[in-house]
Amino acid sequence: MKVLIDMNLSPAWVKSFTDAGIHAIHWSQVGAPNAPDLEIFNWAIANNFLVFTHDLDFGTLLAANKTKCPSVIQIRTQDVTPENISKTIISVLNRLKDNIEKGALITIDENKSRVRILPIT
Repeated sequence: MKVLIDMNLSPAWVKSFTDAGIHAIHWSQVGAPNAPDLEIFNWAIANNFLVFTHDLDFGTLLAANKTKCPSVIQIRTQDVTPENISKTIISVLNRLKDNIEKGALITIDENKSRVRILPIT
């Protein structure tokens, strides 16, 4: 599993994922900080990464393009720091690994997670 962390989340997330044995990079390592979401989306597809974001636009891109990838993990909480929610995120990623590999939109908050299998129709 390879995670591309969106610009709207801290680069500190790289360490949280790496410490859990998950390969991760922050978008700032590979692209322009002001890149449009579509560029990030297409880069993730081309490089076989899932997108980890706090942005709802990636779900819209998935629905509009009716693709089976990339998987998108959306955090829906106010405090998006790794200190607050990384244990929950890592647990969900490990538990839903099969869905992520096949293509999924996963929404996570402090109390629950929701999975939509791709493509969204």
